[in-house]
Amino acid sequence: MPKRKAAELLPPELKEWLDAELVRRGFADYVQLAADLKAKGGDVSKSALHRYGSVFEERLARLRVSTEQARAVVAASPDDDDAMSQALLRLTQQKTMDLLIDAEIDPTKVDFNKLTLNVSRMVRASLPMKKWQSELRHKAATKLKAVEAEVDGMPKDAQAVAREMLSKVRAVYEGAI
Repeated sequence: MPKRKAAELLPPELKEWLDAELVRRGFADYVQLAADLKAKGGDVSKSALHRYGSVFEERLARLRVSTEQARAVVAASPDDDDAMSQALLRLTQQKTMDLLIDAEIDPTKVDFNKLTLNVSRMVRASLPMKKWQSELRHKAATKLKAVEAEVDGMPKDAQAVAREMLSKVRAVYEGAI
């Protein structure tokens, strides 16, 4: 396993401060950042901070792109067959492995039980939504049939208009399914 970066060896509170400062400062001004860190009790050179900051900035950029892409996919694609949850599960598995490898995290220090439990919770969260969608479809179909039955009792001239409106409603309903 490669030698751990000096910035990664900082105490957790200093590491959190460093990460926040890197973002706040736009991944720049490493000379001042090194001085500020030293004043807080952390001794990491500006070069080591720059190396750490470069990797962190790249990861953050990849995360932003992934987030934007996920939003675009959700906005553009209905998910009636739960494809999004399946894709999310696979993506989470892949990204988790990438993160563990790229971040050089010692797998023995990762609680995989918690990790897999959280992934399971994400996937399981889609089940109530699917049940709700199914119930909503059933209610809509039942209501549509009831309205169609009422059309038969209307005067003949109103029936044509009502059937045309129902046809439009059915097209929207079937397009939403």
